[in-house]
Amino acid sequence: MNIHSCARTSVRGRELLVSRVTQEGWTVGEAAEAAGVSPRTVYKWLERFEAEGLAGLFDRTSRPKRSPTAVPRGWQELILQLRRNRMTGAAIAARLRIPKATVARVLKRHGLERLKKLDPPVPVRRYERSRPGELVHLDVKKLGRVKGIGHRISGTRDHRNRGIGWEFVHVCVDDYTRLAYVEVLEDEKGVTAVAFLRRAVAWFAERGVTVERVMTDNGSGYVSKDFRAAVAEIRARHIRTRPYTPRTNGKAERFIQTMLREWAYARPFQSSYRRRAALPAWLRRYNERRPHAGIGGAAPVTRLRSAA
Repeated sequence: MNIHSCARTSVRGRELLVSRVTQEGWTVGEAAEAAGVSPRTVYKWLERFEAEGLAGLFDRTSRPKRSPTAVPRGWQELILQLRRNRMTGAAIAARLRIPKATVARVLKRHGLERLKKLDPPVPVRRYERSRPGELVHLDVKKLGRVKGIGHRISGTRDHRNRGIGWEFVHVCVDDYTRLAYVEVLEDEKGVTAVAFLRRAVAWFAERGVTVERVMTDNGSGYVSKDFRAAVAEIRARHIRTRPYTPRTNGKAERFIQTMLREWAYARPFQSSYRRRAALPAWLRRYNERRPHAGIGGAAPVTRLRSAA
């Protein structure tokens, strides 16, 4: 039962109220004063208890028994049928010669106020490569620079840092192990993305992982000729996601969510330098000790070792 914020009594309180009057000999006035309600309220619950027993002490719906102005069920079904034929609300109102507001109210009540809700849900297709390095996911997250505590924490807008720029967090995540390599760089241009890719590939190579495929979105840095040449240089295959479909690169997207929650926004940083300084320690914990639900609660390094 959902009790509204101004309710004086709950079901248990009403039961106590009734028992005080019917069993303990309290007067209606005494019981009302003790419960902080009016005598009229006490009489109401006594009448319901005498008529229905304990069931009468539960809240009842406030919906009226009759709604003369409600849209008839037949009209509602007709509106929904036309909606399923992908007609707009205005077109339905014109076809049936009823107000647009009536159509909108019916559609909202049945969860069809937007046409996209008629589309079947996109099936979730989860995949995982069979060995380390078979596929790595690259992505970039833009973060505003930090200079002092912002208004969301301080509670005042006396201190603002407009125009101090952005930092770009480049991430590379192995599909099989979830092992991650991260750098905070100045931009997301093609030259920067190429340099990051080379350092990431070298970092994975030091751990015995050979990168075979590289998946990215269609950002400008990843579609450049320099990046394409860099992927060919490491003898890997470049795979790009479908436009407007970030879930294809979901492992990088999911890692970024975790990174923001547990590192970038985990505590207030006084400066961008301090935030960057906290990244290596968190990344070591993520790779070496933090359990990952997607790989059975193991840490990425643990899964890498088990695959060796």
